[in-house]
Amino acid sequence: MTRRSRAEDFLELVERGRRGRLKLYIGFAAGVGKTYRMLEEAHALKRRGVDVVLGFVETHGRKETEALVEGLEVVPRKEHTYRDVTVEEMDLDAVLARRPQVAVVDELAHTNLPVCRHRKRYQDVQELLDAGINVIGAFNVQHLESLNDLVERTTGVIVRETLPDSFLKGADQVVNLDLAVEDLHERLKAGKIYAEDKVPRALESFFKGENLSTLRELALREVAESLDRATAGLPSRAGDEGQQKGASWGRVLVALSSYPPRAATLLRRGSRMAGRLNTDWFVVYVETPREAPHLIDAEAQRHLLANIEKAKELGAEVVRLRSKDPVEAILDFARSHGVGHIMVGRSHQPWWRRALGRAADVRLLREGEGFDIHVVAFDPAPEEKRS
Repeated sequence: MTRRSRAEDFLELVERGRRGRLKLYIGFAAGVGKTYRMLEEAHALKRRGVDVVLGFVETHGRKETEALVEGLEVVPRKEHTYRDVTVEEMDLDAVLARRPQVAVVDELAHTNLPVCRHRKRYQDVQELLDAGINVIGAFNVQHLESLNDLVERTTGVIVRETLPDSFLKGADQVVNLDLAVEDLHERLKAGKIYAEDKVPRALESFFKGENLSTLRELALREVAESLDRATAGLPSRAGDEGQQKGASWGRVLVALSSYPPRAATLLRRGSRMAGRLNTDWFVVYVETPREAPHLIDAEAQRHLLANIEKAKELGAEVVRLRSKDPVEAILDFARSHGVGHIMVGRSHQPWWRRALGRAADVRLLREGEGFDIHVVAFDPAPEEKRS
């Protein structure tokens, strides 16, 4: 499933606007052909007279992919020495100075060295876009921030490198590179993805059939939702008014406490819900008198600031309120801002407060008439495994 995937369609977008346009290739695993397809498109654009360069491409030693690099201009990588180790990163300044019409940038969820200007490679891409350079990029679906908990829960793998959903939502074109799990296994066994000595371990861990099937389904769903977002702004047809109105009056609100143990999970679920509903979402933190900045302890303050930053990365509008009664403040805000769904973590307050109906989640369920209240329970984290 694609959103206008041909090179000609992207070229039409390139010629239209001043800010750079972004095209993303999404896959569900290494080896489905993201880099290969980007290089094919780069050659197609070059044949049409477009000034295209490779800002950063990782071939992983795959001969078929390496062959496609030939004939394309490559911006040399920049070497950085950090803790006595020399690492090559994309030379952002060199790409900006070269100023091509289109730059191809691979592995967008990559974390740059601390000596680089931006923490993540997708942020490098955002700077290229702001400079008017169009970008074709790629990443695997498990690297989406909001899917982090779901991927961990269903595959047992913790993905360390992530990028925010807002980056995907800002793309002008999204292309899903689909491949049957059996065909991907054949590519793996033929040595077209990893070296031969790494294949058995890959088949026993990340490349297990059930894992790949889950990730494939997630990739298909993600691009389908991306297509829905793209068409949501088109003129509505007769009979669609109710659906449009439902989206505008069904915003999502995530209630955030000052130091929730699994806030990141709650935020990711809120982001997923807002994405499925194609609507805006809020993260609301209510500061009570006991949680004034001069009273809250340093650790709780640090976690609160980190969670607020995470919410912004995921595309939420963060709202900070002051009230003696958090539940009343949340409901008042929800009523005045077209919220239809309120999401809150299950309270860990003493049993007697829950029995008396004083816990926040219990009160929201009792007093939140007219809202869908989602109380999220958190499973214990599985044994960590690296992806």
